[in-house]
Amino acid sequence: MSEIKVKSAADFGLTMTAAAATRIKQVVAAQESPCFLRVAVIGGGCSGFQYTFTLDDTEAEDDLQVTRDEAVLLVDEMSISMLQGSEIDFHNGLEGSMFTVSNPNATASCGCGTSFSVG
Repeated sequence: MSEIKVKSAADFGLTMTAAAATRIKQVVAAQESPCFLRVAVIGGGCSGFQYTFTLDDTEAEDDLQVTRDEAVLLVDEMSISMLQGSEIDFHNGLEGSMFTVSNPNATASCGCGTSFSVG
């Protein structure tokens, strides 16, 4: 009987920085009930696709977990291919505080960094 190998974030080259891990832990700890931070790619935005970061109280069976320093970021099965090789970071600067995605698959992006296209 063959064994089914569960895919991991490393199989897709998905990583997060220490700054992102720290911020994820802060956001999740501030919630009244247990939850996860989720990143997804959806259609729309000025460049064709956009990243969304939301809180979710459930983990789907086919979600991929990106972990670092006990922080967990969920990625749904539909978004994994668009995020392959990406690094999730958190920036706190003059333009505000936000999660960012460094995505090698993006061929163009908008000025705010939340929208992208692939070629």
